[in-house]
Amino acid sequence: MGSAREVDRLCERDNAYRWLCGGVGVNYHSLADLRTEHEVWLDQQLTRSIASLLDRKLVTLNVVAQDGLRVRASAKAASFRRKGRLQQLMAQAQTQVQALKAELDADAGASSRRKHAAQERAAREREQRLAQALATMDEIDKARAPKKAAAAAKDEPPAGTPPAAKAEPEPRVSSTDPEARVMKMADGGFRPAFNAQLAVDAATQLIAAVDVVNSGSDMNQMVPMHAQLQRRYEITPAHWLADGGFTKLPAIEHLAEQGTAPMLPLPKSRNPNIDPYEPKSTDSEHLAAWRQRMASPEGKLLYTRRGAMVECANAQLRRRGLLQFNVRGLAKTRAVLLWHALAHNLMRMASLNIAFVY
Repeated sequence: MGSAREVDRLCERDNAYRWLCGGVGVNYHSLADLRTEHEVWLDQQLTRSIASLLDRKLVTLNVVAQDGLRVRASAKAASFRRKGRLQQLMAQAQTQVQALKAELDADAGASSRRKHAAQERAAREREQRLAQALATMDEIDKARAPKKAAAAAKDEPPAGTPPAAKAEPEPRVSSTDPEARVMKMADGGFRPAFNAQLAVDAATQLIAAVDVVNSGSDMNQMVPMHAQLQRRYEITPAHWLADGGFTKLPAIEHLAEQGTAPMLPLPKSRNPNIDPYEPKSTDSEHLAAWRQRMASPEGKLLYTRRGAMVECANAQLRRRGLLQFNVRGLAKTRAVLLWHALAHNLMRMASLNIAFVY
């Protein structure tokens, strides 16, 4: 059950939930805060649980598989606005906050004050989200400025040339979750989402590291996850498995320099006469070794195990409700992902008859 409001309702009408509460009322806001305000503690629990298994030689992290999981965001597609509209909404939100504050100061009734306080808090939170959306828009504009300047510096095309391509559309940011991004989902559609990254131990299917990013591409996610695993457990895996979305030559070289053998599919050449497994003249020693490793029967056999490792963990998370985040922002979604990872690991340890001790 991922909805704090629904748990609140169950604690009032369901005897099992009422027994768990021990006759004490539970406020949905407190439940929602509990879920997202302890990211550091949850992160420490993930490290402690895997570290205890490493100490008992029940987990080795010798072979680690990584994958990205696109999870729908709480924001709707209609919440994505352009800068002008965001500025209008910001002005309206500021006016509403000031009006509610004035009403709150003028009203002496206790019940009315509680109602107005809740309204004022909701309006203030909306104002903060809109301010964050405008700040995100400024960051996007700043990142696109060099590209715009380069385009403007080009000479005018001579007469008779075909018209230039359409200008890049104005960016849009969600007014309810400024950190969400529109991503291509598994069904081919495009929706506001976050990219949940998982690093899974191959032998046990236990999740050893997690992260949440708002980039729809996995291309730059392998090096940070590898560094996170080293930082958590002071271990360098012997092999690192990932799908073709992670294939990036500098990242492969970086992992090889760290002592890990990357196992990723080679990009296909447009020329059918070129064998992608043959080392190229521009390849470094690490890249040549990667091509030879993926061409070997041992490498192919090891890579075929990737789907049964990390894809199975993804499917289990989906089955347990990780279909859409009902919280906003990278920090809160990461806390929810940590809850899912800990629950998954406890279920896996039960299946493997492993006792959790730390």
